[in-house]
Amino acid sequence: MTSVTYRDAGVDIEAGDALVEAIKPLAKATTRAGVLGGIGGFGALFDLKAAGFVDPVLVSTTDGVGTKLKIAIDTGIHEFVGIDLVAMCVNDLIVQGATPLFFLDYFATGALDVAAATKVIAGIAEGCKLAGCALVGGETAEMPGMYAKGDYDLAGFSVGAAERNSLLPADVAAGDAILALPSAGVHSNGFSLVRKIISNTNLGWETPAPFASGRTVAEVLMEPTRIYVSSVLALHKAGLLKGAAHITGGGLPGNLPRVLPEGLGARLTGPWTMPAVFAWLARTGNVAPEEMLRVFNCGVGMTLIVTDAEAAIAELRAAGEEPFLLGYVTDTPGIVIEGTEKLFA
Repeated sequence: MTSVTYRDAGVDIEAGDALVEAIKPLAKATTRAGVLGGIGGFGALFDLKAAGFVDPVLVSTTDGVGTKLKIAIDTGIHEFVGIDLVAMCVNDLIVQGATPLFFLDYFATGALDVAAATKVIAGIAEGCKLAGCALVGGETAEMPGMYAKGDYDLAGFSVGAAERNSLLPADVAAGDAILALPSAGVHSNGFSLVRKIISNTNLGWETPAPFASGRTVAEVLMEPTRIYVSSVLALHKAGLLKGAAHITGGGLPGNLPRVLPEGLGARLTGPWTMPAVFAWLARTGNVAPEEMLRVFNCGVGMTLIVTDAEAAIAELRAAGEEPFLLGYVTDTPGIVIEGTEKLFA
């Protein structure tokens, strides 16, 4: 009787081992104070005391990249989705006042392509560097029959900590200013709609983008999600931040209410400057302004609630940001966005 191996069933243990060896130096380059041990154990250890915390509260997040991965797979541009993965998690930590400490990833595929996987995880390591957190571990799952050839999926998990008395949101009140930090583009949400709109045109991923001179459609759409950790935490450390909302799926109407106390709302004033891809999507797909605002970030990657807008803007500019005044907290529930008819003109 012929002997059957795991490789015959579609799982290559040697390829998995090769990937682990390839990513060890990438993970090592992200280490920070508090990390105990390295890649390869059954679990990762972290010492909060060594990281400088006195009375910490742990904050945890998890997320993925969504169908943006289909563009990465179709184009072979795997370098940036790892940054997206980290950003989607750590940006959710900082809005709660937490400093990102460490990150773990889950990479699932039908047949492991070590070169492609290494590019993805190199992006994860780069995202961790930008966020100041350590890549302490992960899981690579090779599952033949579950994924088509070349397909893969990603999930990320991050843990941060905040001193108990510095958690956000805190003391948000009517009259507080709402500042916006620009997005780099579509980031990592709404790509099922993006892909549908593109499919209804004669554009290919390598076609020159009609919404960005000198770049292809894929290059613009694969622009990674911005990581706002350093600038937002600097604002918080300066005592100027009362609340923040990471603008992801659900857009401004869906995310801003999550940090507003019951009974309060917001009035936002448009139009504001946004990457040209959004107006193109709205026009080409005949997408209503309300739907655009509900699906995409529409140029606003992060909102910040502050009392002293002038001081906060100065602090953010010193950190390399280009903030702008988006609106104010109101004593009327609901999110009102003025000037929507001009946003995508």
